[in-house]
Amino acid sequence: MIDLQNRGICPTLDEIGTYIRNPLFETFCLEIKERHGAKEMIEFSSCSWESGWNVKFKKSGKNLCTIYPRESFFTVLVVVGKKEKELVETILPDCTGELQEIYARTEEGNGQKWLMIDLEDQGDLFRDVLRLIEIRRNAK
Repeated sequence: MIDLQNRGICPTLDEIGTYIRNPLFETFCLEIKERHGAKEMIEFSSCSWESGWNVKFKKSGKNLCTIYPRESFFTVLVVVGKKEKELVETILPDCTGELQEIYARTEEGNGQKWLMIDLEDQGDLFRDVLRLIEIRRNAK
């Protein structure tokens, strides 16, 4: 088993998937790669808020999302910035109550909301996260 806090050993995407033990992780990663042509970057974060190994998906230098591995699920960070805010707020009424609540309780700083969304299954919240990433990808 990998140690997500061991900065000295960078895990592979497969090892992170084995740690999470939820097939949704592989499905999510494949979706982001295929839909957006994004590349994953496994990075170690030493910030006090969320330290350890994580997976960032980037396209054309833009961070689309960051995945924080957990046991049996994972947390997806999607940043809603000034460019995305209006469109996200337009679709929000069509999103799950859970995403609406996350959005409402997330404080805005420097014109951004950093949404931390736990994914456990391929339900409506999964679909909502993909919509947010789509908006982020297309924001100009």
